[in-house]
Amino acid sequence: MNLSTMISKRWMGNKRKGAMLLLMMLLAVAAGGCAAEKPADSRPDETAEQPGNSGGGGAADVQPAEEPAEEPGNGAAAAFTAPLTGLGREMEAAARPIAVMINNFPKARPQSGLPHADMVWEVLAEGGITRLVAIFQSEEDDVTIGPVRSIRPYLIDLGDTFRAVLAHAGGSNDAYAILQRQKKPDLDEIGSAGAYFWRDKSRKAPHNLYTSLPKLRDGAADKGYASGGEAPAFTFAAEGAADAVAAGAAAEHVELTFLLKSYKVSYDYDPNTKTYGRFINGEPHTDLTSSEQLSASNLVVIGAKHRTYDDYGRLEIDLQAGGPAVLFQFGRAVECRWVRGVDDVIRIEKDGVELPFVPGKTYYHIVPMSPNFESHLLYR
Repeated sequence: MNLSTMISKRWMGNKRKGAMLLLMMLLAVAAGGCAAEKPADSRPDETAEQPGNSGGGGAADVQPAEEPAEEPGNGAAAAFTAPLTGLGREMEAAARPIAVMINNFPKARPQSGLPHADMVWEVLAEGGITRLVAIFQSEEDDVTIGPVRSIRPYLIDLGDTFRAVLAHAGGSNDAYAILQRQKKPDLDEIGSAGAYFWRDKSRKAPHNLYTSLPKLRDGAADKGYASGGEAPAFTFAAEGAADAVAAGAAAEHVELTFLLKSYKVSYDYDPNTKTYGRFINGEPHTDLTSSEQLSASNLVVIGAKHRTYDDYGRLEIDLQAGGPAVLFQFGRAVECRWVRGVDDVIRIEKDGVELPFVPGKTYYHIVPMSPNFESHLLYR
């Protein structure tokens, strides 16, 4: 065998070995790639014909192995609905409402905790300033609430509409008479519930009294008040505004005057959030803790008879007779009426039918009827 023949045979042998090695490497890579593409929990019939796929001629649509689960707020129906806000929840909102009397004097602003209230009522107190009654029910965050102030008979009446525990600091003689005679569930800082409140040294009294929901819940439990009990339920629209509101007048700006011309509450509608942002004398009304501007999905203005009955300027406000009202939602307004329902809840009606709220927070405002209801309200 000559030298050239030996070299040729050796080269051919090496070539066959190299080809075999290359083939084994390619097979290994292919096997690894298939394993990487196939999920561990994939099903063998992933690409099989599914209901609704064409089945004949073409390839079937590939269906995902798992459909992503929907969560409340992303299109899925929530398991529960909060009775005072209409918002979906994963857990039932079964706690008893707590009504806190909130100081609204200029030196008490900005207040704390109002963004966590389900509903807020604004009503006149002595001297032309208003007081806020914040109703807490569906949220249980450990947030500071206050400053807390005194109670009046009509504020007791408002709290009673929600079957609430009343949190306050003092009260008029008439209010105390009602609390004691009717044995109302109340937590009075000046009375026997001082342990559930505290004073903030950074502010001057009486604008520095605060509490929190955990403290109020503890106080109610210590006094033996029922912790649960069904809160009154309101009607909420599934989506969009009620027909009556949708056909109402434009109301992207709302102005309210209670008594003092120097004290004006206003709201501007934000189409991005679909809420009304609150202002006092043209300045945003904010929360002290979060610096967040107060806002609501629903605004309600109701007219009620007011009467001053003593030299101090204390008021009687008729919250039984019903009267004119305006409901604001989605930048529109509808004239309607308020009535005291058979379950003792104030409801808003149009032509005898209750108007639904938009899911979210609701702010009520009670204005006098003198000289007339319309004189206290402007919107455009």
